Amino acid sequence: MATSKEDMQKKDLTYRRFKEGDYTWSSMNDKIFNEDRSHKCPTYVHRTPPCQGSCPSGEDIRGWLDVIRGIEVAPEGISKEEYAFQRSTTANPFPAMMGRVCPAPCQDGCNRNDVDDFVGINSVEQYIGDSAFAGKFTFGNLPALGSKKVAIVGGGPAGMAAAYQLRKMGIGSTIFDDHSELGGMMRYGIPGYRTPRDVLDHECQRIVDMGGIELKMNTRVGKDVAVADVEKDYDAVLWALGCKKGRGLFVEGFNETPNCITAVDFLEQFNKGEMKYTANKILCVGGGDTSIDVVSVSRRIGTLKNYNENPEDAATGATTHGDVNDADKKPCDSVVLTALFKQEDMTAAEHEVNDALKEGVVIMNEVMPVEIIKDANGRATALKLVDCKFENNVPVAVEGGKEHIIEADLIVSAIGQYGDLEGLEELDNGRALIDADKFYQVPGKAGHFVCGDIVRPHLLTTAIGQGSVVAETIASYVNQTETKKRPKVDVHHFNLMDKLVEAHLEPTTFAGNYEESEKQRGTDSSDFAIHNYQDRSEQEVISTDKMFLGHFVAVERNLRTEDVPSSTEVLGHFRERMNGLAEEQAVAEAGRCMSCGMCFECDNCVIFCPQDAVFKVKKDKHTTGRYVDTDYSKCIGCHICSDVCPTGYIDMGMGE
Repeated sequence: MATSKEDMQKKDLTYRRFKEGDYTWSSMNDKIFNEDRSHKCPTYVHRTPPCQGSCPSGEDIRGWLDVIRGIEVAPEGISKEEYAFQRSTTANPFPAMMGRVCPAPCQDGCNRNDVDDFVGINSVEQYIGDSAFAGKFTFGNLPALGSKKVAIVGGGPAGMAAAYQLRKMGIGSTIFDDHSELGGMMRYGIPGYRTPRDVLDHECQRIVDMGGIELKMNTRVGKDVAVADVEKDYDAVLWALGCKKGRGLFVEGFNETPNCITAVDFLEQFNKGEMKYTANKILCVGGGDTSIDVVSVSRRIGTLKNYNENPEDAATGATTHGDVNDADKKPCDSVVLTALFKQEDMTAAEHEVNDALKEGVVIMNEVMPVEIIKDANGRATALKLVDCKFENNVPVAVEGGKEHIIEADLIVSAIGQYGDLEGLEELDNGRALIDADKFYQVPGKAGHFVCGDIVRPHLLTTAIGQGSVVAETIASYVNQTETKKRPKVDVHHFNLMDKLVEAHLEPTTFAGNYEESEKQRGTDSSDFAIHNYQDRSEQEVISTDKMFLGHFVAVERNLRTEDVPSSTEVLGHFRERMNGLAEEQAVAEAGRCMSCGMCFECDNCVIFCPQDAVFKVKKDKHTTGRYVDTDYSKCIGCHICSDVCPTGYIDMGMGE
């Protein structure tokens, strides 16, 4: 770490460049190179891997992959699965859910893409989450609760993540939610065959079981409870409302047409169990994962053979369905999804798109809606679309392109969401969202904080990451401490000192160990500090140009299997879609990780050092990040160790 300006200005510095009486100074260039020797020696540098840098919740992905593969050994008495769970949930308390439904920007960022194919991070995360479910792992080693308490409005991934992180800091909370169950969009926006309810229930309850987290369900702040009362009763208020209203299509009359609805309403009624069948012809406009859920649900629930109701009634909660005899149901005649983009550019996950096609959904790409066709009663009978292209990031009709008329009994819009701020109008920024500063404080409202989709609709993992950041901000506020500047690479970093403490290898006390003259130089064999190590993880994400990719051979991914029904099998098919990896497969897939920016104990530096200067430390002194050391009396600065380091962990730094 660089010396701060303040420390540089101090007059009583302990560390000095020269010994007393030594005033010699010359060009460092003269000293660096001396025939075949150099004053550059191996320095072990920790950087952030791009998987973690790409993860909106900032998970220590490399860390828990190394645990599963066996490179990083769990402490005595803990299985690798439980230890990986502990490491994973430092950032994300929902590994089983995110392992199933996260679109995995971490995999897009994975450096292994420059070798063969990305590491299946999601699949290993699901393995960890499912192992935690099977083993009933809990969150332990919690501090005692302090006197501070936070009101969290919203029990979805953002609010739950914030409650979890606050509790780890000894701060209690009360979660207010206007639903009967926790989970937010994980429960009410995603079908159960993607987020199994028993696993979701366990992951939510595991957070509540930490203690100090009170629940007030079926309670809407701003309606059932006054905002002023919440402000009076709590030390801070966190708005984690989510976005529960869907945007209608930008065509004339959509909002006034009764059988034109939003995906948010459609999916909530299905996920509540109150809509058990739908209309005969479904048309959904979208292109993201939400639109895929609408059409996949439609194929599964089908319609009635003698269907004669208005489909919007069940889809918006005006009516509810009781039990239905399977013999009375049939598949929908038509389920169509339209998107502005090419199929390969749709925001939905590729495998979700492919699954929908297999299930019998018709997908039309590069088309835009222009008109709702209605009957004499003002009900939609079809949607007119035209071929489109993008100009200046805006869809426009293709001149001379085709016109498409798609018949529909129910038209569903899945083009975006916004917040329901009824009773909370003073928080509305004019776009049905709530403004946030870089620390997720509500500008101009001391003691009010915000995170999740209500700031800007995005991924579930984004909401979880914001919940973690805002928890730190809230802790600073309620404890009246300074809010620290967020690091450039703002993730949950591996901490070597924590690892050394865990392995009982922490440095000894510095004070009193050495005479004053001995504190200044020649301390590389001393044990009062971590030597020859630099942590740049808060400033740098490592790329493959710093790595030795020649070490890695192409290895095929260990793929999860999927239970995806065909178009003739899909009706009534609600079994989980994504099957988890077996232990052997999870270990093998984790083994494909290149451990970018951290030693993974390959021995290359030891094997190729021509001077035998690089050596493995003794087993009783070894832990992650401290596997090798350098004998500086032998090192000639040839930089071969740095060249052959696969992970980019070795830099050639200045030494003496």
